[in-house]
Amino acid sequence: MTDTPNPSASTSNPFRSVFLDHPASVDETFWQHFGFALTFSFWLFCAAFAALVHALIPCLFEKTGSNIIRKLYARIEHRGVTD
Repeated sequence: MTDTPNPSASTSNPFRSVFLDHPASVDETFWQHFGFALTFSFWLFCAAFAALVHALIPCLFEKTGSNIIRKLYARIEHRGVTD
């Protein structure tokens, strides 16, 4: 019997813990998760920009920010759900 650590255990493999456990928990690879998060952050920046413009000029982008947030929420709620 050896004392070789189990590579699938997060406590013995910090790389796995930091980069792979969370993506796996939503049934994605690291790169799939990276793409999803990058796209998600892009749309959050768009919503923030629309809200900033709306704060300065209230007649512009009246519902843009909230519409983007609603769509992002729907995407998050249905992630990792299989029928």
